Amino acid sequence: MARIKLPDGSTIEVADGITAGELVQQIGPGLAKAALAARIDGKLADLSTTLSGDTEVQIITPKDPEGLEAMRHSCAHVMAEAICSIWPQTMLVYGPTVEDGFYYDIDLDEPIRPADFDRIEEEMREILKADRPFVRRKMSRAEALEKLAGDKYKTDNVNRADGDIISFYASGDDFEDLCRGPHVPSTGKVGSFKIMSVAGAYWHGDPTQKMLQRVYGTAWPTKKELDAYLMRLVEAKKRDHRLLGKQLDLFSFNEAGPGFAFMHPKGMIIWNAIVDFLRGVQERYGYEEIKTPIILNEELWHRSGHWDNYKENMYFTRFDDTGYAIKPMNCPGGCLVYKTRKHSYREFPKRIAEFGLVHRHEASGVMHGLFRVRQFTQDDAHIYCTPDQIESEIVGVINLVFEIYTGFGFEDFFIELSTKPEKHIGSDEIWDISTDALKAALKQKAIEYKINEGDGAFYGPKIDFHVQDCLKRLWQLGTIQLDFSMPQRFDLVYTDKDNTEKTPVMIHRAVLGSFERFIGILIEHYGGNMPLWLAPEQVRVLPISEKTADYAIQVETKLRAEQLRCSCDLSDEKIGAKIAKAHSEKLPYMLVVGPKEAESDAVNVRTHGSKETKTVGIDEFVAISKQKIADKQVELAF
Repeated sequence: MARIKLPDGSTIEVADGITAGELVQQIGPGLAKAALAARIDGKLADLSTTLSGDTEVQIITPKDPEGLEAMRHSCAHVMAEAICSIWPQTMLVYGPTVEDGFYYDIDLDEPIRPADFDRIEEEMREILKADRPFVRRKMSRAEALEKLAGDKYKTDNVNRADGDIISFYASGDDFEDLCRGPHVPSTGKVGSFKIMSVAGAYWHGDPTQKMLQRVYGTAWPTKKELDAYLMRLVEAKKRDHRLLGKQLDLFSFNEAGPGFAFMHPKGMIIWNAIVDFLRGVQERYGYEEIKTPIILNEELWHRSGHWDNYKENMYFTRFDDTGYAIKPMNCPGGCLVYKTRKHSYREFPKRIAEFGLVHRHEASGVMHGLFRVRQFTQDDAHIYCTPDQIESEIVGVINLVFEIYTGFGFEDFFIELSTKPEKHIGSDEIWDISTDALKAALKQKAIEYKINEGDGAFYGPKIDFHVQDCLKRLWQLGTIQLDFSMPQRFDLVYTDKDNTEKTPVMIHRAVLGSFERFIGILIEHYGGNMPLWLAPEQVRVLPISEKTADYAIQVETKLRAEQLRCSCDLSDEKIGAKIAKAHSEKLPYMLVVGPKEAESDAVNVRTHGSKETKTVGIDEFVAISKQKIADKQVELAF
């Protein structure tokens, strides 16, 4: 008999050799209908996997991330079968899942065009309708290579695969594909899908190789979820920060500096409002601020470890017969500031912040508006502390991060703990101590988090903060990185209680990450309709006619005196056109003034996105607006 332990802690006994699919049938028909795969002793597997002995089993459904991934992986298989059916000369390369979907790279001389998508989808629907089982077949590496002889793509996949057992999956008699799995039980479990696009892609990203065709698709458990996703894409297109940035005159790019953003006056208002907010919060949390040079001697980057671990992303220059590097990170400069004088344990923790301009070389093909640039400003900080202060300092940073995100209107957070990467500096012991310290801080805050194996910084493990925007997209923003190595490399010391010199612990911390990228995220999150405190122009006064122009100017003057960002539209346009123009520029408030308002020292308030109006006194409007700004309110309605 096999003893099966389930996620709720209960144990059931079943016949030895039973499959995970047969197990779920015994558990209940409801779960059996939803089941897509299983986690067996911690490893994902098909439901056809047999069970024996003492085994822990979790049944995976579409509600689980792994279930959705298995569904999409299987949909990629179905799409590959459909393409091969329509174009038999197709050579398949590989088809992984990606965020919100999947793709398959194929070698096909005939181009696949969007006009072909309906034809492919129709073939896929026939395959799903047949509800054919996915059958796994295993063989040795040698057998797999013999089977695939002459197929350079699949042979390469086998040579790159881990382990000695290679698996193939068939969905019927006529189609089989090399794949490690797992797959859903049958094609009928794939759900609702849509082919999204086709693009060119080089094999392994090597431009010397033949250009392949990459066909992208998406799959969801139900048509309702698919339709909701497609609607989010439509909305995201409307919110594209590159289009809104141009429309609202916030920033631009120029071929004179590819990947370098030019911030316009209105964009700088948003920028400076963010800086002022961060400075205020950081001061309350005990941070001091510094500024370090952009270009520093090459030797510094050898010493910091960036030369060995980050050189390919850096820019270099040379003058006075000396090599220099444009800084990709702020931390080495911060270490030099620390070393300018002696320090005592009594000063610790020492929290040093810098809004540091950095440069990192990005390939031209990956640059994307403000989201991926070559020059950006980090809201960086470095905390120097004693080992016994690590946990409390990390907790303090977590509190600061949450306060700032909430101030920008983000409420949903997702936390990852990233561990030691393959390319790293420092001993395993130091990495273990660092990772345990981060885990302890997260436990103290009772924060749920996901382990991201091998994705830490080269000098230490890190906590990454992701926020969810209004379209349910996750953005990685803040990071907390624990570093024992860099202080040693720079010979940083402090005098401890016993009057001996010791090396401080260094905590790297960023909340927004890149200012440029964060502004792009804000633009898309709010669709350009910035909260009052961030809006470049908060109020526009609109006189109905020339008769009330003088009163409109008086209102503008008073608002400016109260530190509200405003203007007055004295054009000859009719009031309807003035209102439409202000709406198109996404101004929070329009104050319409006519003879009645002039007589009562009032304004008629129109709020962006609303047809309702409200007449209030100027002083009342000022008081309410300033309160909304002080409270960082997103809601504009009076």
